[in-house]
Amino acid sequence: MYSQLGGTFPAPLFLFLAGVSFALVTQKLRQKNVEPGKIARSTIGRGAEIFGLGLLFRLQEYLVAWGWAPPSDLFRVDILNTIGLSMMLMGVLCWLVLSFWPRGSRTAGLVSGATMAALAISLLTPLLWTTWRPDWLPWPIESYINGVHNLGAPQPWLFPIFPWSGFAFAGLFCGFILQTERARRQESLTFFLAAMAGLILIALSRYLDHQPRQIYAVYDYWHTSPNFFLVRVGMLMVILSACYAWCRWGAGEWGFSPLIQLGQASLVVYWVHLEFVYGRVSILGKHTQSIKTASVGLFTIFLAMLALAYVRTRLKGGGARTLSWIPRPARAN
Repeated sequence: MYSQLGGTFPAPLFLFLAGVSFALVTQKLRQKNVEPGKIARSTIGRGAEIFGLGLLFRLQEYLVAWGWAPPSDLFRVDILNTIGLSMMLMGVLCWLVLSFWPRGSRTAGLVSGATMAALAISLLTPLLWTTWRPDWLPWPIESYINGVHNLGAPQPWLFPIFPWSGFAFAGLFCGFILQTERARRQESLTFFLAAMAGLILIALSRYLDHQPRQIYAVYDYWHTSPNFFLVRVGMLMVILSACYAWCRWGAGEWGFSPLIQLGQASLVVYWVHLEFVYGRVSILGKHTQSIKTASVGLFTIFLAMLALAYVRTRLKGGGARTLSWIPRPARAN
């Protein structure tokens, strides 16, 4: 069970962190008294940019695999597409709350809105994958709802809005909670309570999964169940608290943090690692590795991507510095 949880965890982690970051950016703009409309344009625009990068990434993957990749791969719903769409949806939610919610309780409104959105996405996922499938839509559009692609049935290896955007809204919820005055005054206690809440969600998920009766006609714990959503959100909250402890009292205080380094170049790391893990230049053969060789491969790709992130952050802005070294002709008097 735990290997399956770990193997499906990077995508929820990406989306959850996107939600936390979105909350941080939105709150910072609020503190500067930026109007809700301008906040929405900024955040939704950033989401559209990420979505556009996702489409360009699909085009690049298709060109790299020219000759054996089908044209339908251009319309595959990948994680960058979903992160971009999730950011746009979060931007709409924040705009609605900041525009129409009473001024004195807008933070509470943002937290409530994020919670309801995450729950709604989680609860609707089993229906939209089975009995409520919108199969009347063209498959490239339906695929963004349930990952059907052109294969006639939802595919668990794709990243549609349902259920994946739910993790972004869960991150949005946590991000706004962490920026409240009480959480800032009692940081350590807040993260401890977050870890405890995560453990409770994990236990609740396992309890609900073992009940003899389920409310859905088609129950699939590992792909669409709200119970599986709960266990992953619980794990995300535990990991978030562990990262806080790492940076507050652990090796994060030593001056170099691999987590921070990778986070500073996350987009390029994501882009490059896919070719080495899944693409034509994969460092290990697929479906043929033992646990030992797979672990060695994981450690190798981690070190390689850490080195790439280090080089990327050191070269960032290097072009401007290089241009500053070029002597310029003196102006005539």
